[in-house]
Amino acid sequence: MASWSEFAADEPRLADGIRHLMQQYGPGFGYLATVRADGGPRVHPVSPVITDEGLFCFVVDSPKRRDLERDGRYALHSFPPEDSDDEAYVAGHARPVTDQARVARLAEIGRAAPQVDWRLFEFTVDVAMLARRGDAGTVRPGEATGRPAVQVWLDPGAAGAAATTTTTATTDAASTAQGGGAVGVPDRRSVLDGRGAHRAAA
Repeated sequence: MASWSEFAADEPRLADGIRHLMQQYGPGFGYLATVRADGGPRVHPVSPVITDEGLFCFVVDSPKRRDLERDGRYALHSFPPEDSDDEAYVAGHARPVTDQARVARLAEIGRAAPQVDWRLFEFTVDVAMLARRGDAGTVRPGEATGRPAVQVWLDPGAAGAAATTTTTATTDAASTAQGGGAVGVPDRRSVLDGRGAHRAAA
């Protein structure tokens, strides 16, 4: 399981693009998908914290926190920008942070209220995706926006990292979190141009 820092060291430009979309409104903002006890997806808005140390999230006492404590699989999707249809997505496993000095440092960075019952999780990165669709304002209603330029990274240490060739990508955060598998893309450094199919493992 790769940390965000390891992913960013391997693909810094991709990590910067994803970080920009996750933090486009200042504090981190995205949609977190977790796995319910019955196996179904659960989606909630969250405020992820991205630093040079890693990708983190303060999660209050809630069904989504119990999901993460029981089954660490997650998927995180960016909030839609106002001026484009670009999107970012990461998925992997959540693990509680137990180092109190680290918790305190990140609580200060993330401005986590001390009186709130939250728990800090670090999110590993098994797969990361960035889709660029250009300026949404240049497309009139009813017109096709064209195929996005999609870049996908897979943790080289994860099972199934080497897969068959693919050339287009579609992402469903909830289904990937539910399935819990890596995305079948052969070259994690490639920019996909829209001529094939990219599927989450079932």
